Amino acid sequence: MAKDSAVEVAVGDRMVRISNPDRVYFPARGETKLDLVNYYLSVGEGIVRALRERPCMLHRFPAGVAGEKVHQKRVPNGAPPWLETVRVHFPRYGRYADELCVTEAAHVAWAVQMSTVEFHPWNSRRADTEKPDEWRIDLDPMPDCPFDTVRRVAHVAHEVLDELGAVGWPKTSGGSGLHVYVRIEPRWGFADVRRAALAFAREVERRAPDEVTTTWWRKDRDPKKLFVDYNQNARDHTIASAYSVRGVPEGTVSTPIRWDEVDDVEPRECTIATVPARFAELGDLHAGIDDAVFSLEPLLEWADRDGLEADDS
Repeated sequence: MAKDSAVEVAVGDRMVRISNPDRVYFPARGETKLDLVNYYLSVGEGIVRALRERPCMLHRFPAGVAGEKVHQKRVPNGAPPWLETVRVHFPRYGRYADELCVTEAAHVAWAVQMSTVEFHPWNSRRADTEKPDEWRIDLDPMPDCPFDTVRRVAHVAHEVLDELGAVGWPKTSGGSGLHVYVRIEPRWGFADVRRAALAFAREVERRAPDEVTTTWWRKDRDPKKLFVDYNQNARDHTIASAYSVRGVPEGTVSTPIRWDEVDDVEPRECTIATVPARFAELGDLHAGIDDAVFSLEPLLEWADRDGLEADDS
């Protein structure tokens, strides 16, 4: 194959043209743009499930992850007619964007052709973008917080979820933390989901006060603690989806795990080089998420008990 010659990749019934397939995107091991396409196709069922029907912000790296990162909300003119989008409004700015709305693996491959590395979906779907159906628990360690603390706090979060009767679906963040997703009834707006998430975070903090903080301002947080970032549930806030690659030289992946893996998982070992074999062996560990739907009512009762307002921070 001639250097940087375009190739066509079969994705289901579609052919997706990939330009500059030999461009190195991940310098740690030398994986290319075409390697990234092949990674996403290897976890196709999982990434499509994670993104399905959700407005999606794209984190693009036109020159590879060592270069500039571009945050892109709008699908550009000239996109193929089979691409699907959803229109979302931004009232503060009086604008709207037609964002990518993945329903099949070819949509993911097209986004990679457009130099997308990271996929950051909303926690709502296009049927009603103002009513989230996903509550996101972001266990975000401060700079001096070791990963062993993240592991311990994850178990505390699991304990609280069990007491609530909620099923949590954990994954590595692809960075230094862990995420836990909970499927919820799409009955509440973003403000209430965020308020429920804050009530949960405060309960985790009460149970592990020496290791957890919910202090909003970063400058006021203890650098040795873990921040339970409830604000990831605010409108238009997004985090990397399950199976999303991260824009770092090692090509780490936000990887679904089982709860019994929390004590042993090494997030930096979950990469585009290792996750395909894991997926082939285990399948999508988040495959049952749509069947385990939780009502936020108990958490909203906690929020009322604690006097938490929608804009509490």
